[in-house]
This record gives sequence, structure tokens and C-alpha cells, in this order.
Amino acid sequence: MRAVLIGGGIVGLTTGLALRRAGIEVVICEQAPEIRAAGAGLGLWANALAVYDELGIGDEVRAIGKPSEMYFHDPAGRLLETPEFGVEDHRYLLVHRAKLNDLLADAVGRANIRLSTGFDAYDEHADHVTVRLTGGGEEQGDVLVGADGAYSAVRAQLVPGAEAREHDGHHVWRAVFPAPGIPVPDDRLILGGNGCRGGYLRTQDGKVYWLVNQFNSPPLTGTPKQQALERAAHLEEDGRDGILSRLIAATPDEVILHNQIMLVPPLPHWVSARVVLAGDSAHAMSPHITAGATLGIEDAALLGRLLTPGGDVPAALAAYEAAQIPRYEHVARLSAAVEHAPTPELFARNYAAFSHWMITPQSQSQPQHAETGRARA
Repeated sequence: MRAVLIGGGIVGLTTGLALRRAGIEVVICEQAPEIRAAGAGLGLWANALAVYDELGIGDEVRAIGKPSEMYFHDPAGRLLETPEFGVEDHRYLLVHRAKLNDLLADAVGRANIRLSTGFDAYDEHADHVTVRLTGGGEEQGDVLVGADGAYSAVRAQLVPGAEAREHDGHHVWRAVFPAPGIPVPDDRLILGGNGCRGGYLRTQDGKVYWLVNQFNSPPLTGTPKQQALERAAHLEEDGRDGILSRLIAATPDEVILHNQIMLVPPLPHWVSARVVLAGDSAHAMSPHITAGATLGIEDAALLGRLLTPGGDVPAALAAYEAAQIPRYEHVARLSAAVEHAPTPELFARNYAAFSHWMITPQSQSQPQHAETGRARA
């Protein structure tokens, strides 16, 4: 069996590795001239690390990351308690996207990656799929995997009219840099006013990752640094400059990343007989749950278990869709409960409920309580 994968990001590379370990030949087509990653820090939860253990690279992944915990504080520094949930429900590994991409490219084998190779269209046949590439080339495969992100060209053909759309008013600013001369005694994630969240975390290599995001943002003015500083004021008591504001002010302008958050609408289907979507191409959601990569890695693992040399491709893809669409419908409900929590305390509780559900296999069919109204007594 041969698989053609579109997209050389984390999900595409992980899928390629999972399929190779299943005995399937893979070719990964990446339109960029090099393996690279947009963004900065990335959280991998226990379920993603279990996949990498299964694929034989768990130790290498942990070696490039920093064990961290997802606890939230208010602007005065008070911890927002979640006594219903254990420490394990808050633990994740912080890695840099680019380092993880490089590790995955080495693991899948760079000889199996075609750089500067974009996707044009596919032609599906009874027993194979022909993938037409930019520049006039073609690849033949038994299955095509679209792991090309929120703006997926594979999805555009498989599910016409399902373009990524803006999450109105939701923006994020972030950066990773050495932060010389600014002491950062601990990691801190803060829930503030005006729909603002943010914080800072120390990375495995001694740098600092900071981020700020806002729901229902007013129209943006000023530079990205000015925009981030304006929102950081809602995350520090009485608007006083604290560590977060100092980090933002010290960050070179060219290092600061700003994004309008984009969403993929719920799709009526993720597969055809020989074409399948994985990761953000199927289910890009708001990153306030910081689990998009982890959930996409689970997609990759499931495809690696279902697709087998000589197996029934349409049946495997149908089984994948039957498992994943209901799962992501529930993910979307839990994510919405976090986003629309009316208080910081409820945001923290609903976030812990989501992470508990995500990392606990037996709980996935038994939803945890996610509250959107008054906190329980």
C-alpha cells in the first residue's frame, strides 16, 4: 500500500510516521521549500505523548520539551482552584513547533518528503487515487491524506464550500525569545478582564514563551507590540506593568507573531473512498484549548491503526470517520463551554474538565461537566 500525504506539518509528519510503522509506503508533499513551522510554543498532552511512545520516539520528544502545568491565575496572582481535578489533568509538555517538526522529519525519513511540492487536485478511481501536484507532477497512491491545515486545498475539493472562516474578534499575539535581564521566577497563565487571557512560560532551552489573546476584540490599532501591551494591561493587577508587559516590551518587533484566529466549520464528512482529512484540515478550532496539535496527533495514530498493507481502504476510512466526527462534536461543545464561561473561575474549571476528558480514554464516552452558568457552590 502507498499513501500520499499533503502537508509537512506536525500532523502530516506524524501520520507519515504512523503509516510507515504500519508497513505502508508514504510520500509527503510540502509546498514550502523547507520543513518549518509557523508559530512558537506548542503544548503536547499525555494522549499525544502516548502516541509518540507508540511510534517509538517518545523519549526524543520529551528531550526537546519542558514539563509544564496548565493552571490559571487571576491578575492579582491568585490561583484559580480546580479541586475536582487532579494534577495529571493539568500536565503537558511545552515544545517549540520547529524543533518538533525537525524531529518528526528525521523520524519519517527526509527521503520520503517532497519539498516545494504543492497540491493541485486529485482524481479518485476504484482502486487508487491520482494526485496532481503544482508544476505538473503526479503521485499515485492507494490513499490520499489531506493534512494541509485550516486552509486545506484537499478539503476544498473533498468538501466544497467549507472554507476556513474568521473567529470574529479573536486574536492572538505571541513570541519566543531569550528575555535577557528579565527574571521569570515561575510560569504564569492569567485570566483577566475584557476577554483577555495570556501569560508566560520558560522553555526547555532557557528562552521564554509569552502569549496574549482576546475574545471579542475591538478593531486593532497600532503595531503588534502595542496591541499586545494594550491587552496585557488587563492581565496585571491595576494595570501596573508586570513581568508579562516587560517581556512584551523587550521583544523585538520582528519576533512578535499576530494572528486572527480562523476556524473550520463542522464538516458533513471527512472522507471519501480513498481521500481522508486529518488535523486542522478537518477540525481547526479556537486555540484557547491549546490542544489542536494533540488532537491531530490522535488522528494520525488512528489512521496508522486502521490502514494496513493489503487492507480495505474505503472500510478503514469509513471507520475513521465514524469514530472521529462524533468525538469532535463533543470537543466542540467542551471548547465552547470554556470560551463562553462567564467568570475566570468557571473558565479554569471548564478547561480542566476538557483536559480530563481528553486524556482519560474511559471518560471520552462519558462527558465531564462543563458549565456555562453560575459556578457550583
